[in-house]
Amino acid sequence: MAFSELLDRVGSRGRFQVLQMVALVVPITWLAPQNVLENFSAAAPSHRCWVPLLDNSTAQASVPRALDPQALLAVSIPPGPSRGPHQCRRFRHPQWQLLDPNATATNWSEADTEPCVDSWWDLVCDAQALRPMAQSIYLAGNPVGAAVCSQVSDRFGRRRVLTWIHLQVAVAATAAAFTPTFSMYCLFRFLAAFTVVGTTLNTFILLAEWTSAQAHVLVVTLNSLGYTFGRVLLAAVAYGVLQQLAVSVPCFLCFVYSWWLAESARWLLITGRLERGLRELQKVATISGKRAVGDALTVEVLRSAKQEELSFALGFTFYGLILDLQALGSNIFLLQALIVVADIPPKVGTLLLLDHLGRRPTQAVILVLAGLCILANAMVPRGLPHCAQVRPTEAGLPGWEGAVGVASPGALCQMATQAGAILGPLVRLLRIYGDSLPLLVCGVVPVRSGLAALLVLPETQNLTLPNTIQ
Repeated sequence: MAFSELLDRVGSRGRFQVLQMVALVVPITWLAPQNVLENFSAAAPSHRCWVPLLDNSTAQASVPRALDPQALLAVSIPPGPSRGPHQCRRFRHPQWQLLDPNATATNWSEADTEPCVDSWWDLVCDAQALRPMAQSIYLAGNPVGAAVCSQVSDRFGRRRVLTWIHLQVAVAATAAAFTPTFSMYCLFRFLAAFTVVGTTLNTFILLAEWTSAQAHVLVVTLNSLGYTFGRVLLAAVAYGVLQQLAVSVPCFLCFVYSWWLAESARWLLITGRLERGLRELQKVATISGKRAVGDALTVEVLRSAKQEELSFALGFTFYGLILDLQALGSNIFLLQALIVVADIPPKVGTLLLLDHLGRRPTQAVILVLAGLCILANAMVPRGLPHCAQVRPTEAGLPGWEGAVGVASPGALCQMATQAGAILGPLVRLLRIYGDSLPLLVCGVVPVRSGLAALLVLPETQNLTLPNTIQ
């Protein structure tokens, strides 16, 4: 008797699978925001240089009371490119002559200005490249996590590794909220990212190994919706609270209840832990209302199933855009919510397309459409209203997530996806050569990938997936 038959007997689509889905997707909703958290925690608000006349109480005492803050700002900060106060330069000395109604812009020169020597903000002006660098360092933790967690879970078990991962992300992400230096912040964010992809892998494996093969596509789709709901949650909590803590502290609760999750019986059988595998299968049978079937199981039945088992035995474009919502010029809280709400129909639609078109055409169509939407956004003039700029991107990002859902969630695919994701934030540095250049690059990549998928990928619809090392 193969393990799949054994699982069908104790219940492969029953009450246990529903409870397990809920227990595993809840942590996903709290981990998903970690990937896009810096849209809010590293967002650059309106800023200017620190100047004594406005920000030093001692210097303010010597200023005539007749001068209002706007006048003091005019003599302290030069005008910037957008005609407002310059964000990154200040006058070396107050330019009192500018208060003269007959004064003109020629009453001062560039030599009268200097950079923000004691700026209030750390990730702006000359240090603005540190933000995409921090995001790439974070994303570098994902492929490392994919490589390590996949090996460790094969050796020590899916549930045990998942429990450890919940603790690590809770500690690392919470510590990142209190770290006093940029380098320590990057270190803790790297450690948090290490666990995000590990959670993805182990969650999928536990869901797949406790579910019948016919329900795998449904399980993967429902699991991916956990990421969608998580980013909706982020848009809500980031609006009014300390978002780094809000999405990190609940992971401690996930760590506590993960001790009661069932270990993969398939893994227990393959590794020779037959007694424990028997207990897990009997527990599943009891929860699914098939206790008599579970009581009838014996170690000999599992040993037979073990022998049968042994004999048979995408990221650059998405993260380049999703981590730079502020550049779209809209309300980033509303935009975050709109994008993830628009993410639901493509994921549900992908489930239907997989059943009717197959994986290869679905992957190609989604990639090409996502790329075309992004390219369309690059062509929209910046002077148009925000809604005209945002709409193509809202269509492109959810489409890209649908393509990621079609791809295999295996460790190798996760490593390739995250390797591309590391480069995603760095593409934004191309903006110094042209505002639309990052969008053009992010749009061309999925179009070419979609065409390549149509030409070279094998079709796997209705085929038994290989399950051997060969």
